[in-house]
Amino acid sequence: MSFIAVFSFFAEYTFWSEFESRFNFIAVDYLIYTYEVVANINQSYPLPILLGCVTLAASVITILHSRAISKSIRSRAVLAFRLTMTLSIIFVCSLLLWSTSNTWSESSSNRYQNELSKAGIYSFVAAFRSNELNYNQFYPLITEKKSMAIIRQQLKGPKAEFREHWSSIERNISSDRNEERPNVIMVVLESFSADFMGTFGNDKGLTPNLDSIASRSLLFRNMYATGTRTVRGMEALTLAIPPTPGNSIVRRKDNAGLTTIGSIFRDKGYQTTFFYGGDGYFDNMNQYFGSNGFDIIDRGRKFTVGDSYMGKRSRIPDGEVNFENAWGISDEDLYRSVIRNSDIMAVKGKPFYHFVMTTSNHRPFTYPAGGIDIPSGTGRDGAVKYTDYAIGKFLGEARKKAWFANTIFIFIADHCASSAGKNEIDIAKYRIPAMIYNLRETNPEVITPLCSQVDLYPTLFPKLGWSYVDNTYGMNVLDINYSPRALLGTYQKLALLQRDSLVILSPKKNPETFIYNPITNEQSPKKLPKSAIERAIAYYQSAFYLYKNEGLKLKKQKNQ
Repeated sequence: MSFIAVFSFFAEYTFWSEFESRFNFIAVDYLIYTYEVVANINQSYPLPILLGCVTLAASVITILHSRAISKSIRSRAVLAFRLTMTLSIIFVCSLLLWSTSNTWSESSSNRYQNELSKAGIYSFVAAFRSNELNYNQFYPLITEKKSMAIIRQQLKGPKAEFREHWSSIERNISSDRNEERPNVIMVVLESFSADFMGTFGNDKGLTPNLDSIASRSLLFRNMYATGTRTVRGMEALTLAIPPTPGNSIVRRKDNAGLTTIGSIFRDKGYQTTFFYGGDGYFDNMNQYFGSNGFDIIDRGRKFTVGDSYMGKRSRIPDGEVNFENAWGISDEDLYRSVIRNSDIMAVKGKPFYHFVMTTSNHRPFTYPAGGIDIPSGTGRDGAVKYTDYAIGKFLGEARKKAWFANTIFIFIADHCASSAGKNEIDIAKYRIPAMIYNLRETNPEVITPLCSQVDLYPTLFPKLGWSYVDNTYGMNVLDINYSPRALLGTYQKLALLQRDSLVILSPKKNPETFIYNPITNEQSPKKLPKSAIERAIAYYQSAFYLYKNEGLKLKKQKNQ
């Protein structure tokens, strides 16, 4: 305890010198990217000397208090008394932790005064709980009106009509085609980089089924994930907004009743369901999906205290599970559950939209024996090949069903298998596969423009002839007016890639600009026009503004 106290005391000074702030989500981020952060600190400071001094100081403090410690150890107080006192202290501390808001210290218009009035360790805990980093305090800004005007200009189109004043991106999307309402099953592949597939140049032959699907689909050749974690991919595929600083909105408070892709489906009469092979309490997934109109089908073993979502939750029973590891059931077992539920929906005659999240392509890379020729648990190649094998079986079973002919299948990754590289945002490691398969009366097509995960559904809906209300940042990649761009981020860094122009925003408020070469994956420093920097700022500043000011809420939620 002495070591922690001394270490955090000096760490606060170091953190302040770099960010002029008490501990915030950047500090939490340091625990997430431990390897990179420790390597950076070790290269920036004489770490052995500093840790040695901290250890020495902690030892001196402990020695000076040795009499009190010794007296405490020799205390003759009965166990019941000591236990009562201990539990009382824990109770009071827990009560204070959950009832005290770090925002109480933010009453001044002077940010330095606000930050100085906080307690560093509590500020760290509060940042961990809130899962966000305040964009307006740490990132470059333009006026709110200007940021919204830039975004509205980016999102405008011949078939898009904005509904409200400057502070909204909500718009009516119109279509002159006959409307179709096929079932839609989206399979989100865990940690599945584009370069795992032969279609994207892999020569190991790991993905024969996905390569076959790609040749018969709308294939997005240059789609990029918005982040490096599953919850960030879920955010992009449900909300279709840029990644805001800190953690995904999936993990934050006040994330219920949002205008999601699911709400567009429900407006068209669809039943929306979230499938997960593990326990959806993890990463707040059940709370997020259940609070945004989805029913939930997961392993159902654990529940989170305080869950209050409205969606119906169903458990995948033990009798339907043939293989399971720490992350959840095998993809084969999960797909069988998807098919069973689809059969039920088909009998009811209601179109369905399934969001299916797989887990097999994740450490420890274990899967049922007998399906592929790579032994379970031997590495990533086996997990990738098993993922592909399970998809082949899934489609084979689905083709036997009457509902198959009227069902679109989407295969897309949540993020890549790794993100660390020579650049802080290594763009090549954000490229993911995305395929829209079994789209009726549509020939296979390779979509080559640079695009983002957020563009998936705004590209699909026009193919279905849908007119709808759009409150997302997604764009139709096949539109003649589409301007290629990708949105990418870590917990701190936020990037906008438009064609070959790359702008990276960081908490230090100094935008970095580069020219990006996709062939060599090189980022060459280059001064870009002010307009390019302001576009990048506008994407992220406006997204933060809308989230914090209920601009992403459904109308009925805002009216309440």
